[in-house]
Amino acid sequence: MSDFSKNAKRILPGAVISIALIAALLYFVDFQTMWESIKNANYRVLAGSAVLSFVWLGIRAKVWQTLLRDKPKYSDVLFSAGEGYLLNALLPFRLGEVGRVFLLSRKSGMTFSEILPTIVIERAMDLLISAGMLLIGLTYVTEAQSSAQIGYIIGVVMVAGLVVMYALARNRQWALDVFHKLSKRWTFLGKVGGGFLESFLAGLGALTDGWLFLRFLFWMALNWLVAIVAYHLITLSFFPQAQLHWMFFVLGAAAFGGAIPALPGGVGTFEGAISAALFLFTGDQSTSLAVALTARLYNYLNSVVIGGIGLMREGQTLSGVYQQLMNLKNKEQTETPES
Repeated sequence: MSDFSKNAKRILPGAVISIALIAALLYFVDFQTMWESIKNANYRVLAGSAVLSFVWLGIRAKVWQTLLRDKPKYSDVLFSAGEGYLLNALLPFRLGEVGRVFLLSRKSGMTFSEILPTIVIERAMDLLISAGMLLIGLTYVTEAQSSAQIGYIIGVVMVAGLVVMYALARNRQWALDVFHKLSKRWTFLGKVGGGFLESFLAGLGALTDGWLFLRFLFWMALNWLVAIVAYHLITLSFFPQAQLHWMFFVLGAAAFGGAIPALPGGVGTFEGAISAALFLFTGDQSTSLAVALTARLYNYLNSVVIGGIGLMREGQTLSGVYQQLMNLKNKEQTETPES
């Protein structure tokens, strides 16, 4: 009963946010207009985005394999990534991130603790890129006269962030020692960020190899480029006047919308972020929601196909993986008593 109560408390804030956003969308959207826009969409263009969905996941798997120093087979990484995104779409607590680590560790020969830090680094880079894209896109929304200058500043900040990551990678032990000293003075630092920082710094170890770091940046940049083109095609299917630069703001908003506590798969927050971002460019809330719903199907397409095939290959089921992950979580809590 106590476990149920704890899980309910964790789910409740996200459920409230999701339900509130869904209610707001239902209130502001004209469903007849949305349905007409869906019927009149350019499905040839949408087909192109569907193909890019699988290209995106294929490149994403290469990003992860690069961080793993090419130790696991590409096919194992690809199916594990697909399984992880499928789990994230359907299960609470973002278990897909832990799930793909767990599933890859079972078939690659690498340990759970070896793989986990690479997820942290991957997500940290995503956050850096999406923040930059959101700020760059904001200059188009506001039509600021200083857009170019702001873009240059953001570019410099992003490059500086990469330099800092590389510097930390080269001086991991020093950074960890400094953090431990600060944690002794302010104990809350250790409770809040201790585990995350250790995983983050461990993952940065993969970037001490300059050539590997450049390869990682290349695949990550290509991955985001494919996402920009795919979302542009989705938007063009509904708004023929859509501009490629809109996607900076739309994708940036979608990334941060997905980070807000919500029901599994970011239900409500994802649609709200994309439709709100597009509304600023188009003034059409109903058709913007149709784009957001189509983008959700785009995200589900590769995970359902690749993740589903991966689970079948391994004789796994969603409920079975969920139970294994909860058992793993409970085991870790038992072995790590609260201080």
